[in-house]
Amino acid sequence: MPSPWLIIGLGNPGARYANHRHNIGHMVVDLLARDTGASFSRHRAGAQVAQARVGVLPGGRPGPVAHLGYLQCYMNLSGGPTKALLSYYNIAPDRLIVVHDDLDLAEHMLKLKIGGGEGGHNGLRSISQALGTRDYARLRIGIGRPPGRQNAADFVLSDFPARDKADWDVTIGRAADALVDVVTQGFVPAQQRLHTG
Repeated sequence: MPSPWLIIGLGNPGARYANHRHNIGHMVVDLLARDTGASFSRHRAGAQVAQARVGVLPGGRPGPVAHLGYLQCYMNLSGGPTKALLSYYNIAPDRLIVVHDDLDLAEHMLKLKIGGGEGGHNGLRSISQALGTRDYARLRIGIGRPPGRQNAADFVLSDFPARDKADWDVTIGRAADALVDVVTQGFVPAQQRLHTG
């Protein structure tokens, strides 16, 4: 049986950041936990974690195990807790999926990729440095570029407009579905389905 996945949704801790664009990784992991009936508990690595049975296998049996987590540190310190969780669960970096916002993708676009650069994303940079590798999976969620001359940092640390909530709820649902596909079908089939669907 393949080793479980560790799925980390990036974001900043606390209520003041909860609805920011930068926290969309949190939102996706929260939805996946709700959909699977998993509940989060505090982990000594500095994270909230939940063990989920993801998807449904033939015959209606519960799907594979995945560990879902979001970190209780600021984005630029994501590496240490992520490395600690991989160690605790004895999961290799090639079974890690990091869910994050991406300024370089158009709003609502989803991309699965393995490795590559961090695109200026402080959370990814911290994880790559802590793990000593960039060869882990990412689910990139496009949030687009800031309008006009707005600073990129101000843009990612601002809420999604209330008028767009329904559209973002759909995107968050599609992202959670993509994670289910990774866990139940494997990374490459899930990537092909996402990118051609």
